[in-house]
Amino acid sequence: QVQLVESGGGLVQAGGSLRLSCAASGRTLSRGWFRQAPGKEREFVATISSGGGIIYYADSVKDRFTISRDSAKNTVYLQMNSLRPEDTAVYYCAAGAVGPSTSADDYSAWGQGTQVTVSS
Repeated sequence: QVQLVESGGGLVQAGGSLRLSCAASGRTLSRGWFRQAPGKEREFVATISSGGGIIYYADSVKDRFTISRDSAKNTVYLQMNSLRPEDTAVYYCAAGAVGPSTSADDYSAWGQGTQVTVSS
Protein backbone atom coordinates (compact mmCIF):
# COMPACT_ATOMS: atom_id res chain seq x y z
CA GLN A 1 0.00 0.00 0.00
CA VAL A 2 1.34 3.40 -0.97
CA GLN A 3 2.09 5.81 1.85
CA LEU A 4 2.51 9.53 1.28
CA VAL A 5 4.16 12.04 3.59
CA GLU A 6 3.88 15.76 2.87
CA SER A 7 6.06 18.56 4.16
CA GLY A 8 6.84 22.20 3.47
CA GLY A 9 3.67 24.01 4.48
CA GLY A 10 3.68 27.11 6.65
CA LEU A 11 2.82 30.78 6.98
CA VAL A 12 3.94 33.22 4.29
CA GLN A 13 3.09 36.76 3.28
CA ALA A 14 1.25 37.49 0.06
CA GLY A 15 3.67 37.47 -2.85
CA GLY A 16 5.95 34.96 -1.15
CA SER A 17 6.87 31.40 -2.05
CA LEU A 18 6.72 27.93 -0.55
CA ARG A 19 7.71 24.49 -1.80
CA LEU A 20 5.72 21.45 -0.79
CA SER A 21 7.17 17.96 -0.93
CA CYS A 22 5.41 14.61 -1.00
CA ALA A 23 7.55 11.53 -0.39
CA ALA A 24 6.08 8.16 -1.30
CA SER A 25 6.68 4.51 -0.63
CA GLY A 26 5.62 2.04 -3.27
CA ARG A 27 4.46 2.37 -6.85
CA THR A 28 2.68 5.68 -7.32
CA LEU A 29 1.79 6.06 -11.05
CA SER A 30 0.43 9.57 -11.68
CA ARG A 31 0.58 12.05 -8.81
CA GLY A 32 -1.47 15.10 -7.92
CA TRP A 33 -1.95 17.99 -5.52
CA PHE A 34 -5.31 19.09 -4.20
CA ARG A 35 -6.31 21.66 -1.61
CA GLN A 36 -9.21 22.34 0.70
CA ALA A 37 -10.00 25.70 2.25
CA PRO A 38 -12.26 26.02 5.31
CA GLY A 39 -15.90 25.58 4.36
CA LYS A 40 -15.06 24.61 0.79
CA GLU A 41 -14.78 21.37 -1.13
CA ARG A 42 -11.45 19.82 -2.00
CA GLU A 43 -10.24 21.18 -5.33
CA PHE A 44 -7.67 20.14 -7.90
CA VAL A 45 -4.39 22.05 -8.06
CA ALA A 46 -1.95 20.15 -10.29
CA THR A 47 -1.13 16.70 -11.63
CA ILE A 48 1.86 15.02 -13.24
CA SER A 49 2.10 11.75 -15.15
CA SER A 50 4.27 8.85 -14.04
CA GLY A 51 6.99 9.81 -16.49
CA GLY A 52 6.66 13.53 -15.85
CA GLY A 53 5.81 14.38 -19.45
CA ILE A 54 2.17 15.37 -18.95
CA ILE A 55 1.21 18.12 -16.52
CA TYR A 56 -2.07 19.91 -15.86
CA TYR A 57 -2.82 22.88 -13.62
CA ALA A 58 -5.94 24.48 -12.29
CA ASP A 59 -6.51 27.85 -13.96
CA SER A 60 -6.26 29.57 -10.57
CA VAL A 61 -2.62 28.50 -10.10
CA LYS A 62 -1.34 28.39 -13.67
CA ASP A 63 1.84 30.42 -14.18
CA ARG A 64 2.37 30.63 -10.40
CA PHE A 65 2.71 26.99 -9.30
CA THR A 66 5.00 24.31 -10.72
CA ILE A 67 4.66 20.58 -10.13
CA SER A 68 7.65 18.31 -10.61
CA ARG A 69 8.79 14.84 -9.61
CA ASP A 70 12.06 13.16 -8.75
CA SER A 71 11.65 9.51 -9.66
CA ALA A 72 14.85 8.47 -7.91
CA LYS A 73 13.48 9.82 -4.63
CA ASN A 74 9.86 8.91 -5.42
CA THR A 75 8.97 12.46 -4.43
CA VAL A 76 6.72 15.08 -5.98
CA TYR A 77 7.12 18.80 -5.40
CA LEU A 78 4.81 21.78 -5.69
CA GLN A 79 6.67 25.06 -6.04
CA MET A 80 4.26 27.87 -5.20
CA ASN A 81 5.21 31.43 -6.15
CA SER A 82 3.32 34.73 -5.98
CA LEU A 83 1.11 33.33 -3.25
CA ARG A 84 -2.22 34.99 -2.55
CA PRO A 85 -4.47 34.92 0.52
CA GLU A 86 -6.95 32.84 -1.48
CA ASP A 87 -4.31 30.10 -1.74
CA THR A 88 -4.73 29.47 1.98
CA ALA A 89 -5.80 25.86 2.44
CA VAL A 90 -4.74 22.42 3.54
CA TYR A 91 -2.79 20.92 0.65
CA TYR A 92 -2.98 17.18 0.00
CA CYS A 93 -0.83 15.09 -2.26
CA ALA A 94 -2.33 12.10 -4.01
CA ALA A 95 -1.06 9.10 -5.94
CA GLY A 96 -2.23 6.06 -7.82
CA ALA A 97 -4.13 7.50 -10.76
CA VAL A 98 -3.59 5.50 -13.94
CA GLY A 99 -3.07 8.74 -15.84
CA PRO A 100 -2.76 12.40 -14.84
CA SER A 101 -6.18 13.37 -13.56
CA THR A 102 -7.99 16.42 -12.21
CA SER A 103 -10.51 14.22 -10.35
CA ALA A 104 -9.88 13.24 -6.74
CA ASP A 105 -11.85 10.03 -7.35
CA ASP A 106 -9.09 8.70 -9.61
CA TYR A 107 -6.46 8.63 -6.86
CA SER A 108 -6.09 5.71 -4.46
CA ALA A 109 -3.64 7.11 -1.93
CA TRP A 110 -3.61 10.39 -0.01
CA GLY A 111 -1.26 12.19 2.30
CA GLN A 112 -2.26 13.63 5.65
CA GLY A 113 -2.27 17.22 4.39
CA THR A 114 -0.11 20.23 5.12
CA GLN A 115 -1.39 23.69 6.03
CA VAL A 116 -0.51 26.66 3.86
CA THR A 117 -1.50 30.08 5.17
CA VAL A 118 -0.95 33.25 3.16
CA SER A 119 -1.35 36.53 5.02
CA SER A 120 -2.32 39.77 3.30
